[in-house]
Amino acid sequence: MAISDNRLSEEGYKSNFKDIHPPFENYTAAAVEANRCIFCYDAPCMKSCPTSIDVPKFIKQISTENIKGSAHTIFSSNIMGGGCSKVCPVEKLCEGACVYNLLEEEPIQIARLQRYSTEKAIKEKWPLFTRKPSTGKKVAVVGAGPAGLSCAHVLAREGVDVTIFEKEQRGGGLMTYGIAAYKVTPEFCQEEVDYILSLGGIEIEYGRTLGEDVHLHELEEEFDATFLGIGVGLTRTLGIPGEELQGVADAINFIYEIRTKPFNKIPVGNKVAVIGMGMTAIDAATQAKRLGAEEVTLIYRRTQEEMPCTEKELNIAKLDGCKIIWLASPKEIIGLGGKVSGVVCDIMALNPASAGQRKLPEPTGETIQLDVDMIIKATGQLPFEKLVNQNEFFNNNGRLIVDDQNETSIASIFAGGDCVNGGKEVVDAVQAGKDAAAGILNYLNIKPLPTEPLIINPLKL
Repeated sequence: MAISDNRLSEEGYKSNFKDIHPPFENYTAAAVEANRCIFCYDAPCMKSCPTSIDVPKFIKQISTENIKGSAHTIFSSNIMGGGCSKVCPVEKLCEGACVYNLLEEEPIQIARLQRYSTEKAIKEKWPLFTRKPSTGKKVAVVGAGPAGLSCAHVLAREGVDVTIFEKEQRGGGLMTYGIAAYKVTPEFCQEEVDYILSLGGIEIEYGRTLGEDVHLHELEEEFDATFLGIGVGLTRTLGIPGEELQGVADAINFIYEIRTKPFNKIPVGNKVAVIGMGMTAIDAATQAKRLGAEEVTLIYRRTQEEMPCTEKELNIAKLDGCKIIWLASPKEIIGLGGKVSGVVCDIMALNPASAGQRKLPEPTGETIQLDVDMIIKATGQLPFEKLVNQNEFFNNNGRLIVDDQNETSIASIFAGGDCVNGGKEVVDAVQAGKDAAAGILNYLNIKPLPTEPLIINPLKL
């Protein structure tokens, strides 16, 4: 059975793509977990959060039934705290830093508690922020992903009028188009975007692509400042024979299809090889299996010790029945009738590298061959180098270079997120948007006023 769609029943798809991290069913369950927290002074969980959410405070607010206050605490630091509670690798961030780990106890379920508060706020459309009077300043934001939305929300709260230019037909960026469907649904992503926009002062123009129907010189003329949150581009090529064969897919495009079409309309191979071991590779592999692939094999040129994904993510793939081949690198893709029929891999060995560097994988001279009918490339993404160079930005191999205010080499144009750091977590992009907004406000000579405390009745909310 070659690449095909509609492999499973409707119930099969529903079961395979249900929420992998179910929320607390009621307040009592959330309160029991919240009351486990010992509310550390100088809390390590807060320090490990890129957006510096006051974790002990929002958990304490949950324990006292102040759910609106809890949501306000989260959103004040991370306006995409709802989505981040579903997709963040918390095992290496807040929950990984929880002091209970030192006591050989289960860490506080920070992500589920954060999800509890934020989902209620988004679902019930709580107006937790008030926009300040308009300053008359206008800022363009290119990209409605986490960095762009975060930047826009901070600016709008301070009275700046923001127009976001987004190439897709929905906002959310990676959250909407690049995350496994069993982690967060496109419907939730839309609700989160709508909640962010409900503040006022932010408009999104969809189907507008930088370099095609939106140009920097036009934005410079019309707006007082511009923020670029354009992310990164396509997956790196393997650069090996056979890469052009039918059945070789880009992981980003594969996941994009899953996010934008019904599950039964997504073609998948019977025997699939996924090249890479980052979070995108795991998402591609597990979803291929859940779409009905009989066999999925992850191929990685280093060992488990060097893998980019977390152990928790790796365990998801293992539980789904995905196989793993360590110390192997694709050498040639074999075809039959123009279609993928197998892949030949070099067996690799790690040679000691100089101090401070990763061990370098090198071919041993031995090879293995796998019979597969589909290959998914998840080998990292490249910056938009051509676009960056066309506009004469200072850059590092396509990654925009910014100063301590997040301003690029072109005055009034700021940048942040994956287009600067090369690709990190959603929560890092949110913080980058906040940092850039602070730089833009300084550039516009707008002094942010202290945020007024949220005064609410904490009971029964």
